Amino acid sequence: MKTPSPPRDPADFTVAVGGPLYQALVRTRLSGANLELLHRRVLFLLVVTWLVPAVLAGVHGDLLGGATAIPFLLDASAQARLLVAVPLLVGTELVVHQRIRTVTGEFTRRNLLAPEAEGRFQAVIATAVRFRDSVVAEVVLVGLVYGVTVGEYRPFAEGLGLSAWFVAPAPGGMTWTPAGQWYSLVSMPVFHFLVARWYYRILVWAGFLWAVARLPLRLVPTHPDRLGGLGFIVAASGAFVPLAMAHGALLSGMIANRIFHLGATLPQFTVEIAAVTLLVWAIVFGPLAVFALPLVRAKRAGMLEYGRFAGAYVRDFDGKWLRGGAPAGEPALGSSDVQSLADMANSYAVIGAMRPLPVSRDALVRLSAATLVPLVPLFLTMMPLEEALRRLVSMFL
Repeated sequence: MKTPSPPRDPADFTVAVGGPLYQALVRTRLSGANLELLHRRVLFLLVVTWLVPAVLAGVHGDLLGGATAIPFLLDASAQARLLVAVPLLVGTELVVHQRIRTVTGEFTRRNLLAPEAEGRFQAVIATAVRFRDSVVAEVVLVGLVYGVTVGEYRPFAEGLGLSAWFVAPAPGGMTWTPAGQWYSLVSMPVFHFLVARWYYRILVWAGFLWAVARLPLRLVPTHPDRLGGLGFIVAASGAFVPLAMAHGALLSGMIANRIFHLGATLPQFTVEIAAVTLLVWAIVFGPLAVFALPLVRAKRAGMLEYGRFAGAYVRDFDGKWLRGGAPAGEPALGSSDVQSLADMANSYAVIGAMRPLPVSRDALVRLSAATLVPLVPLFLTMMPLEEALRRLVSMFL
């Protein structure tokens, strides 16, 4: 049976489908052409990355107790990566596909492209699809993942001086346990491949937007979204909320391990928390910054053009109503001239309020909250649960 191809209509372009992995998932019926069957993919990955090492750790006696200092189920970093981050990374594909697939179509539906740019726009889409579906790119990612991640946990454990479920003391240092071998050769590479694949897709998305921003765009300075008509791009950024939560979960697991096993405290990681939040902002909003120059140009042109138009109008208004130019007997009360003057002022105010970046405060808050939510349980390490609940209730009373 022939594998369904990802949509190629401009209105359906998305960075979430395409590539060898996508084709393999469709062939094995772990995914539909539009990323249906999410539960199958999540269950399959949990079995491969989490259940197998859990069983091996249990056989070895390292599941929850035993002689090891860090049993499998108490390794917060491993649980955060495999039980939380992996499903979120896979789930982000479906959300992005559903929310962003219509973004490209909005450029044409909203008449944001100059007529002479339509052919170039199709070429931009074709280029983005080619990079998105690149076999070479995913092969390189696999090579990088195995080159970087295989064996990374062994020196980590040796540096801590602790025994863990994935390594065991041996003459001359540490040796892998069966669970650790699977974790190092399968679980971690799969996890890191999913992360690296998303970073690559973000690059494809950024390249697409950069190429579109270079086209002649017909931005309207008086558009009520204060972005010349590009407000739909900001709304689409919400599709990356699961990706932000995945980053927060990784950070939470890393911090939890150091709190529970090394005696660290949550305030010690303020810099790391801020850095991950800024990283998420850069990943999601960085690609949108390519529209800064077109927006600045549109605002400057709008201020100039509407300034001239408003200047001519107010001079005529002044001459008619304040310098005796109005026809005799024409009442000012209820005149459309007054309403038009107010509309002119509102239009000019909208231009003055245009933002240089397609980013909103609500979007920033939404992504920040998604990043920090996985850290909330760690606040219980700083105060008893009753105290935390009492403070939370007092905020709303």
